[in-house]
Amino acid sequence: MAEPRADLIEVFSSYQGEGLFLGAKQIFIRFADCNLNCTFCDTPKDAVKKDLSVDEVLEEVMRIEAASGIHHSFSITGGEPLLHADFLEQLLPRLKNERSKIYLETNGTLPEELRRIIAYVDIIAMDIKLPSSTNMRPLWKKHIEFLEIAGKKRVFIKVVVTGDTVKEDILKARDIVESFDKGMLFILQPASPTENGDFTAKREKIFNYYELSGERLKNVRIVPQVHKFLGIK
Repeated sequence: MAEPRADLIEVFSSYQGEGLFLGAKQIFIRFADCNLNCTFCDTPKDAVKKDLSVDEVLEEVMRIEAASGIHHSFSITGGEPLLHADFLEQLLPRLKNERSKIYLETNGTLPEELRRIIAYVDIIAMDIKLPSSTNMRPLWKKHIEFLEIAGKKRVFIKVVVTGDTVKEDILKARDIVESFDKGMLFILQPASPTENGDFTAKREKIFNYYELSGERLKNVRIVPQVHKFLGIK
């Protein structure tokens, strides 16, 4: 059987700029391509792709570890990494070790692909894509199916708030999370300006959505993309 290969954008060492593990030192394995087309995506659409094998990715990881020392975890990110489930089934078991965890960043819309690799994942950073934020069709059913599987591991939720985000979408996302676990971390992430435009929301809107979310959930936070302020990847 031929060794699986995948299109990646880069493998690099940096600090997590979003979510629960903000500031943690990670090795980022960034896959190319996505099954969605969010208006606020901050991955350049013209990014150069590298066709790599599992061995080539592991060699790059070892080089980075030798140069940069111990990392908190491996961030499997994109794009949407679950588009490459065949590759991840081969990579993740070889990537895991006693001191480093697998941290999956995902748009939360590919439940069957998650099912294939969840045994190797420790932490799931799951987006709920709000229709008013993304200008896409609603994905509520897929998110619910995904969360039913993701809930077997440590998972937290992120929703991006833009200038177009409406209250009804926040309430729908809040209610979905409450139906699983009202103590699950629910992060409101203000959109950062991207190459596609400035989608930022007014502070008053974000604070209002925080209060609405906190009426039913126990663990709500506002966390911007700190790596943008630090000028790092």
